[in-house]
Amino acid sequence: MAALTDNMTFGVFMAPFHRVGENPTLALERDLELLEWLDDLGFDEAWIGEHHSGGWETIASPEVFIATAAGRTRRLRLGTGVVSLPYHNPYMVANRMALLDHLTRGRVMLGVGPGSLASDAYMFCINPERQREMMDESLGVIIKLFEGEEPVTCQTDWFQLKDASLQLRPYQKPYLPVAVASVQSPAGVFLAGKHGAAVLSLSVPRSMVRQTTLKDQWNIAEESAAEHGQSVCRSEWRLSVPVHLAETREDAFEQIRVGAGRVVTEYTGGTNGHPVPPVPANEIVDYMVDNGQWIVGTPDDAIAAIDRLQESSGGFGGLLVRAEDWTTREKLHHSYELFARYVMPRFQGSLAGIVDSNSRFSAMRESLQGNRRAGLQRATDTYLARSQ
Repeated sequence: MAALTDNMTFGVFMAPFHRVGENPTLALERDLELLEWLDDLGFDEAWIGEHHSGGWETIASPEVFIATAAGRTRRLRLGTGVVSLPYHNPYMVANRMALLDHLTRGRVMLGVGPGSLASDAYMFCINPERQREMMDESLGVIIKLFEGEEPVTCQTDWFQLKDASLQLRPYQKPYLPVAVASVQSPAGVFLAGKHGAAVLSLSVPRSMVRQTTLKDQWNIAEESAAEHGQSVCRSEWRLSVPVHLAETREDAFEQIRVGAGRVVTEYTGGTNGHPVPPVPANEIVDYMVDNGQWIVGTPDDAIAAIDRLQESSGGFGGLLVRAEDWTTREKLHHSYELFARYVMPRFQGSLAGIVDSNSRFSAMRESLQGNRRAGLQRATDTYLARSQ
C-alpha cells in the first residue's frame, strides 16, 4: 500500500449538483471557476457528468464542457464522468473523444457508465434492464475503434456499424485512458475487468446490491480481468467521496449543515426516490460522516479518513472529491485549498524531504547554535585583533 499512498492522484467528480431555483448559467460558470481554482491548486484531474433530467445535474454534454474547461486550465486532466453509453452511438462517442484528445494535447480521459438516472432512461425509451448490457456492447466497440487495428462491423438491436474506423486516431498512445463507473451493482467493476479499464467507484462506501465491500469490488474486477485475458491496476482505481474542510470540525459541519440536508432530502430522496438517512435534515451531515460516507472536518480528519479507506479497500490510487454546491463559493474554494495544502502532500511523497530535514536539524539545534556562536566569536575576535 505504501507505493499507492506515496503517489496518489487527486481530483473532483463534478456531476454537478445545483439546487433547483438558482440561475443555471451562473451555476455552470461557478463550475468552470472551480476547475480553474483546482488547476491553480495542483489537483490532477476532474471528471464531468452527463445528465438530462431531474433539474439538479445540468451538464448535458461533458465533452462540450471539457472543451470549454480545457481553454481555461493548463494542466488539469479532464474526463467524462461519465458518458452514458446507451444514450449514444459508440462511433460518435469515440469520434468526439478522439477530437478532444487532440484539441487538449492529451489531457482527456473517457469515463463510461450505463446511465444513472431512471428519468433519463424513461425519456429515451431505454429498458433499464438492458442498460448495462448496452454499455458492455458499446465499450467493446469504442475500444476497437481506438485501437484502429481493423474496421469495425457489428450489429446489435440498438446500433449497427459497417467497416467503421476513425479517421482521426487518438492523440494519446495507444489510446486515451478509459474508466468504468461502479455505483451500486457489480456490473461496473466486472466490465472494467473485462475490458482492462480503470474503475471509478462513485458511491463510497455505500453497499452495492450484493452488499459487497470495497475489497470485494476490486476482487470482482481482478477475477473478471483474469477471465478475459486482461489486467487491472489498483493505482488506476479511484474512489469518490464528498469532502468539506475548515480550520475546525465545528466550522466544517456548520458551513454545510443546511446545504447537505437540502441535497439529500430534496434531490436524493425528493427527486430520485432513493432512501435517505433516518434523521432530521439538519443532522444528515452528522449521520453521513458517522457512517463513513462523507469526509467533513479538518485536514487531519481527511488524512485519517483516507487512511481508513486505503485500509478497507486494500489500496487504491486516486481520490475524487465529489463536487457539492452546499455552501458559499468562498467556503467551498477554501475547503479545496486546505485539501491541497495539507492533505494531498501527505499522500504524494512531497513532504518526505521537508519533514526529514526539519526533524534532523531540529535534533541538532543545540550543537548547531554552538557552532554559530563559535563562528560569531571568531569573527569578533579577528576584528578586534585587527583594530589593535
